[in-house]
Amino acid sequence: MIKGIDDIQQASKDSIEQAMKSVEAMNKGIQALAVETADYQKKSYEHGAAALEKLMAAKSVENAVEIQNEYLKATYEGYISELTKIGSMMTDFAKDAYRPFESVFGKLPK
Repeated sequence: MIKGIDDIQQASKDSIEQAMKSVEAMNKGIQALAVETADYQKKSYEHGAAALEKLMAAKSVENAVEIQNEYLKATYEGYISELTKIGSMMTDFAKDAYRPFESVFGKLPK
């Protein structure tokens, strides 16, 4: 009977440790996403400000349209690139958060 209680206590301890590792991985992932998002916002703002300066210095309507088109193309490509990067980061951080539980789910009867 005591062995059964010891097994239950050890299983509880293991579960808590795995949950803490998972929470730690999630926390690191969320922090990385926050840093990445802040960096992207800063770059986006700087890019927009530079484009506005160029637009204000345009000598003709054609030149202004060209500057605007370049800005929109670069902004779109940067946005798609950032979405891809964030999607990859989220996938990696979800895998890291799940990793502590792999051993538990591997032990479950099928």
